[in-house]
Amino acid sequence: MIDPSRRDIAWALAVLAAMPGAALAQRGAKTSAFSWDMVQRRAQELARQPYREPAKVAAAAAIDYDAVGAITYRADRTIAGGVRLFPLGRYAPMPVAINVVHGGTAKPVDFSADLFRTSKGHAPALGIAGFRAMSASGTSDWLAYMGASYFRSSGSQDQYGLSARGIAIDTGVPGKEEFPSFTEFWIERAGDQAYTIYALLDGASVTGAYRFQSRLGPSGAVQDVSSVLFLRRDIARLGIAPATSMFWYGEGNRQAAADWRPEIHDSDGLALLTGSGERIWRPLGNPPHETLDSFADDNPRGFGLLQRDRTFDHYHDDGAFYDRRPNLWVEPQGQWGKGAVMLYAFPTATETVDNVVAFWNPAAPAKAGQRLAYDYRLTWGSADPSVAASAHAVDCWQGTAGAPGAAPIKGARKLVVDFVGSGLAGLDRSSGVTAQITVGQGKLLASAAYPVVGQPNRWRITADVAPSGAAAPADVRLALQRGTTALQRGTTALSETVLTQVFA
Repeated sequence: MIDPSRRDIAWALAVLAAMPGAALAQRGAKTSAFSWDMVQRRAQELARQPYREPAKVAAAAAIDYDAVGAITYRADRTIAGGVRLFPLGRYAPMPVAINVVHGGTAKPVDFSADLFRTSKGHAPALGIAGFRAMSASGTSDWLAYMGASYFRSSGSQDQYGLSARGIAIDTGVPGKEEFPSFTEFWIERAGDQAYTIYALLDGASVTGAYRFQSRLGPSGAVQDVSSVLFLRRDIARLGIAPATSMFWYGEGNRQAAADWRPEIHDSDGLALLTGSGERIWRPLGNPPHETLDSFADDNPRGFGLLQRDRTFDHYHDDGAFYDRRPNLWVEPQGQWGKGAVMLYAFPTATETVDNVVAFWNPAAPAKAGQRLAYDYRLTWGSADPSVAASAHAVDCWQGTAGAPGAAPIKGARKLVVDFVGSGLAGLDRSSGVTAQITVGQGKLLASAAYPVVGQPNRWRITADVAPSGAAAPADVRLALQRGTTALQRGTTALSETVLTQVFA
């Protein structure tokens, strides 16, 4: 089960006020030599010791939404040229250690309540829960770390949405998911709107050393991540570079729309660029029960949770701005070998619970005593890095199967997918374009592919699909192709491949 408090942490991040300033906050603490190797040694030594759950500050439970918003970090105590700290609260009750690195030495930030301003009638700050990197103006932030191993960026449109995690442990394994925590950070300024952040991870099954070389540019934030893991015990399902998001409803499951807004989601699909070069799009959904999809691959080139739909009129939300939510794209560095991108989802009836997680699961067993290392790049922005010259899916609907106006086909649903791309330019009904569709755990009853009238470079696939039973969905794989009767990946495909599910 995904920790629902992540959405509460996200809310707390959003309500904390931002103020300008850039003075150093550390007072009296001694400096010590620092290096990336030192963080790795700390993680390795920690793995040899029995796990001790980090202590939480019990009084933090009384600091709710309103109270945490009433505690603001003092602008004149800003550290590392633009970093401010978060106070403890109900949804982030565990103190973390913060150090500032400069010239190969580290200096700890000593906590004191006067680092924060507290509104009249509210309790003072109790400790440090995390930190955020401020924009150049000092009026907003672009990177934040708080709670377990969660972190996120506001991308290119200054709007937070989905989050990343340092690690996922046994996600989707009933009753066994763990949430290791970043317990100590070292922050080094690396330039204007750039920081190298080092973090020590501790958990019951794993310890880790992380380095995030983070920078903000016009297109959003980029983080080059190095992670070194030390396993305390065997792990059934190890998740590398996890991203967690929310999908309540969209155009494909309008029956779930209890709210007046047409769509509510942080991300609308999982994109994959496989080691063989195939581009895959898996639309997100709000399933009736927990689901776990696995997409096997060898040395993946990229994957991520994206918000492709960026039209305001599709959401009509001028507070949460779902049309501005950032994408998160993961690019493995080096050879990751065999494994699978996994997508775990469970049902939700609210926008305040993250119900989607995507991560890389190595094929090799994760055994106690192992040292594992993974490098990857995270890109947070509004541009879609998964789109190539070929066509990509822009809409995915489901509805009543059968011809419009005719009696519905019982036990079946109609799937409609629209593709847009320059690779479709000049093609018409006489160009030999067809829909290549395969259905697992179900039957394809009818299908068609045709250009959408009046919409340049836009084609539509329709398919009536009958799942085999009510308990399990039909797995549908489809793409546009030209000139052959069987889809040859990477040769005759006119579009990316869409993998989706149809429930009875």
